[in-house]
Formats: sequence, C-alpha cells, structure tokens
Amino acid sequence: MQWADRIGRRIKLRDLHVLHAVAQAGSMTKAAGELAISVPVISKAIAELEYTIGVPLLDRGPKGVEPTPYGRALLRRGLAAFDELRQGVRDIEFLADPTVGEVRVASTAPLAASFVAGIIDRLSRRYPRLVFHPTVADTEILHRELAERNVDLVIGRRFGVLADEELNFETLYGNPYVVMAGVRSPWTRQKNVKLAELMGEPWVLPSPDSSVGSFLGEAFRAQGLNFPRVTVVAFAYEVRVSLLATNRYLTILPESALCFPATHSRLKRVPVELSLPPMPIGIITLKNRTLSPAAQLFIDCAREVAKPLAKGKW
Repeated sequence: MQWADRIGRRIKLRDLHVLHAVAQAGSMTKAAGELAISVPVISKAIAELEYTIGVPLLDRGPKGVEPTPYGRALLRRGLAAFDELRQGVRDIEFLADPTVGEVRVASTAPLAASFVAGIIDRLSRRYPRLVFHPTVADTEILHRELAERNVDLVIGRRFGVLADEELNFETLYGNPYVVMAGVRSPWTRQKNVKLAELMGEPWVLPSPDSSVGSFLGEAFRAQGLNFPRVTVVAFAYEVRVSLLATNRYLTILPESALCFPATHSRLKRVPVELSLPPMPIGIITLKNRTLSPAAQLFIDCAREVAKPLAKGKW
C-alpha cells in the first residue's frame, strides 16, 4: 500500500469523523441524525473508506453496526490524529496570546477539592484568562477518560502495572492517610490517641468489601482490631466532609485534604498513628501525546505546589 496513492490523497478527515460517529452511535441512522446529514451520505463515506483501506471497517447486523478489528485499529489511530490537530489549534491560540488556553484535568474527589483546586487557584491568578475543565471520577473512569483523550492529564495514583506501557507517571509527593474529624471534635484536642479508643465512635467510611475499604481496613488489622462498626457507609468525599463538619463523625482521608483552604477550615487531624503506606500522587499522561502549552503550564504549576508536600510540610 503506497501512502501517496492509497492513503494521503484519499482518506478524508470528514470520513474518519463519520466512522467515529457511527461507531459511537452503533447505527448509521442515529449517526446521520447526530451529524445532520443523510444516511446515504454516511453509507458512501464508510464505503469509500473501506475501498481505500481495502478491508471491512464495520460489521452490519440486525441490531446495528459495530467496528471490525480493522475498524477499531483505524478509530484508535484516527482519535489520536484528531487530538493532535486539536492540540495544534490550541498551540496556535496560545502562541497568538500566551495568556489564554484551556486545560482539562481529571482526578478523584479528595484531590480535586484540595491539591488540584490549589493548582487551579495559583495558575488562574497568573493567567486570568485560562479556562479549566476539572473532571471528578473514580480511578477506572479516570483511566478511560485519559485513554479516550477527553482530558489532558490526570492527577492521582498510578493506575497499575498494565497501564505502564501506555502511560507516563511522574510522582509528585507521598500522601499519608490520617484519621480526621471536625475542627470542634473533642478527639482533635487529645494527644497520642490510640486507634482502639475510637472503635466505638461514629465512623463514616467506604464499605469494607470495597477496594478502598479493604485498604483502609489494614490500619485496623495491623493493630489487632476488626473493621469498626460504620455508622454511615459512604465513599463519596463530599458526604464524608459534610458529616465530619458536624463534629460527631470520624473518617480516614489523605492528609493533603488539610493543606488547602477549601477543606482545612472544617477538618482537623486526630493524633492517631495508622499503619498505612503513603499513597504516591503524581501526574499521569498518555505516552507519545503532545500536550498543549496550557496543559504544560498546569503540570509545571503542579510540581511547584507539590514541593512542600513532598518535603512533608503539611
């Protein structure tokens, strides 16, 4: 297959866009409605692509259409091509005016409300015309959002060994876990509290059967204790912070939640030693993906904000 003869002169970005719309919709009719064009136009674009590439790109069936292995391969590379073009436009906008740009960053709720919010606040003071699009989700969704190039970067923990081949991970700091309560909780005024003393208190924690709950349970098992009786079973960060503000409940959260104005005025650490390893928090990006200048500014600022955290200056 010669590039100039079979690819460079024949594949149209519009046809790739049509293929992506059909794959997403699972139907040519639905894709036609979304793109505001006719079904024959959709069918012709797909047929021309298949003729140019020389392989079937879609499987047609009574329940709709879905990409063939060839179609998935082309879509994956096509997504990267569109992303590079989009980043190119952002680069041009930034070169025309370095004070503008957009950053799409994703993280978990605790990090979004603390570390990520701190980065956004500092960067927006320097570049008031920058626009930020924070996404908050659990780890699995964050991975998918990054892989599908819906976000520029993720601030969080490493996704796992399987993701190392496609992702870059730059460690920023280690985030210890601590017991937290409301600022007026009597436990925050004690010294050298033992975890066993807190077992009868109202706790708000994730389910012990969840991955996070199982991890937090190690802190109790390490001291010969069972998982405490949980008054409120909740993973959601906002729910836990709101309940802690009543000064009745206890929870376990990353210590960095205390370092930023959005939450530290409502929460305080209970002086309890937990046998949990600090979680490495870092910047996660796709390998071989060109980031916009605005996204690079965000990364540089993240390193700056993380410096005191990396030194343990909470």
